[in-house]
Amino acid sequence: MVDNLPGRRNRSHRNDPSARAPSQGREPVGAAMGPSPRPRAGKAGTGKRKAAGAGRIPTAAQLAWLGRGLSQAGGKLPLFDEAGQRVSAAVIRSCRTAGWVEPWFHNPIKPDWDVCRLTEAGRAMLARLSAAS
Repeated sequence: MVDNLPGRRNRSHRNDPSARAPSQGREPVGAAMGPSPRPRAGKAGTGKRKAAGAGRIPTAAQLAWLGRGLSQAGGKLPLFDEAGQRVSAAVIRSCRTAGWVEPWFHNPIKPDWDVCRLTEAGRAMLARLSAAS
């Protein structure tokens, strides 16, 4: 056997249940932490929501990415920036959450690539910011 070669320790005790220390007196994992916290009571779901992206100001990274969609056909947003680096997934996700972009199509060859285009809300926000400048 390979385990019995000189200079090697016999590791067969790992699989032997009798070689393990008894677990008497041990608490289950997480038991020392106490009871789990109760959910907070509040006004969740009151139905009063702002329109997506209303009143939000995009970050510099978001603004740079969104601005590039104005010159593309159909408002398609690029997957890569001017330096050839992939646009951060967090930037894309936050712009989708704000309602400034929408998914354009699913790419079956590269499913992790999120191809998006500007929405009317995104165009309006960019127009508002360019008029204010």
